[in-house]
Amino acid sequence: MVSARLALATRSRNVLQQLRCNHGKASRALSTTALRQVGGVLESSIPETVKSREHASTMSRSLVGGLVSAAAALLVGNTVMEEQEDKSTIVNWSATHECHPQAYHQPESLEELETLVAKAHKKGTKLRPIGSALSPNGVGFSDEELVNLAMLDQVVNVDAERGLVTVQAGARVSQVTDALRPHGLVLQNFASIAEQQLGGFTQVGAHGTGATLPPVDERVVGLKIVTPGRGTLQLSAESNPELFNLAKVAMGCLGVVAEVTIKCVPAHKLVERTYVVSRSFIKENHERLLRENKHIRYMWIPYTQDVIVVACNPLGADEDEEAVVKSVPHVCVCELKKCEPMQKLLLEVSPEYQGWFNRRRAELLLMNFAELRDKLLAHNPLDAAWVRRVNQAEAAFWRNNAGVRVDYSDRILGFECGGEQWVSEVAFPCGSLENLSMKDITYMEEVLELIEAENIAAPSPIEQRWTAGSSSRMSPASASPNDASSLHSWIGIIMYLPSQEPAVRAQITAAFNAYKELCIERLWGKYGAVEHWAKVELPDSSEKLEDLRRRLRERFPVDAFNAARRKLDPKNILSNDLIDGIFPQGALSPLEWLSCKVPLLSSKLPLK
Repeated sequence: MVSARLALATRSRNVLQQLRCNHGKASRALSTTALRQVGGVLESSIPETVKSREHASTMSRSLVGGLVSAAAALLVGNTVMEEQEDKSTIVNWSATHECHPQAYHQPESLEELETLVAKAHKKGTKLRPIGSALSPNGVGFSDEELVNLAMLDQVVNVDAERGLVTVQAGARVSQVTDALRPHGLVLQNFASIAEQQLGGFTQVGAHGTGATLPPVDERVVGLKIVTPGRGTLQLSAESNPELFNLAKVAMGCLGVVAEVTIKCVPAHKLVERTYVVSRSFIKENHERLLRENKHIRYMWIPYTQDVIVVACNPLGADEDEEAVVKSVPHVCVCELKKCEPMQKLLLEVSPEYQGWFNRRRAELLLMNFAELRDKLLAHNPLDAAWVRRVNQAEAAFWRNNAGVRVDYSDRILGFECGGEQWVSEVAFPCGSLENLSMKDITYMEEVLELIEAENIAAPSPIEQRWTAGSSSRMSPASASPNDASSLHSWIGIIMYLPSQEPAVRAQITAAFNAYKELCIERLWGKYGAVEHWAKVELPDSSEKLEDLRRRLRERFPVDAFNAARRKLDPKNILSNDLIDGIFPQGALSPLEWLSCKVPLLSSKLPLK
């Protein structure tokens, strides 16, 4: 039996209960499907009440640690309510990481958060900030104590005239978007999903795509953080630019982010065009595509010559939405027809769906694109020849799916991430729009050549996006003040985990690690690539760990970052194994020790 204990909280003060779901292998797939919608923590999108056989618990819209879909409600037949001292299990979106915190805190006010941090600091107890638990690497996970701000999810203020919104850090991106809509505002850019808490969304340097658009942290103009060593600090570029630019992307290491003020843009509609082209077309037209499209991403399909282009641009004031959509002929209108290439391939290897009078044939016809890909890959996930055929069927799906759609930007820029997966995403500079180096395309060419030469079972897609630079010193897209026009490419490799069998998942994990290691050895150093903070993993050997630390030191101001950590968190309570592994701290210097002990003096000290 697999036991998953998930914290269940209500809005009522001082009430924190936990929900235990006991289920076997047969129900694990359903469980993780429900969990991964926001990762082991609940962002309720279902009716406010979930009932078990003998228990009913009223839940608020920002509950943490429960179940996220009606499907999950089916799993709570044996639900029992437990006190907080019994450990819970928190699982990330892809079920690749889990933790078993000794305590799970959900403060409902800034004062409660400040008291919690102060007590942990006094006792020297670890207290790791965790958001929606979506990060592929579980960057917020800890087996000690966790603090989640899902109860602090209010939109504090919208300044429509200045285009600013101040929100508590536990507010989800989707909540903020809804709150901004009546004011005619929207966030400038979005990552693939919208269920992140704003605190985590900015702290890990999340990003969308667009050559002139920076990562989301660059739009942050103010932060309120609760620090163990200095209490609550209000930071901005005007009040403390050095610390502010470190704290914008800090993975929760400098303080628990309590509030974020972010610059918005006027709400607008986008015209999204999706089409399939060849690798040679991309190479010949890449500069033009980057310059002409506000948002653009490529999805490269290994073992084919196909590249899916998704380009988005604002709907013109004089453009008619319906006319724009009709101006480009859609290849295929019928939804079932779009998936036909993948359905045919699945029928070929799945006797259980064969035969027109087979009752299970309907199941096949009702599967969406992502479900079909998971089913196909599950047949033989590590056989390169089979994965090649799956990729070819996926390319045919995208050719059928080519077309145009128009909607508001927040509804266009998110996209389907697929099923449970291992993913590694890196960023590296590639010149500027005025002087593009083309390193972004040569990197992709080398990745695809590596896959074919090494016969890697690499599924589709290898996703490529772009952003402008960021003034956040720990951003993978960090740029100097004199290099504001810098362009950065973000490239992600992937392997799906379509099976719930531990042995199969372990084999895929090993294959993915070998795939990633080849990229590290042959490409990362050559291109100056560094991983997204939500995707960096601790290596499995001391030699690889030292190499990772070296690469991070070459790219980031690690000494300044660690000095800030020692100053704001002198007992290192906000870290976890991942942070301590990649950013080891030495002993405090006499000046730093004095800085931590004497508040009046320390406020005058630089971080260097």
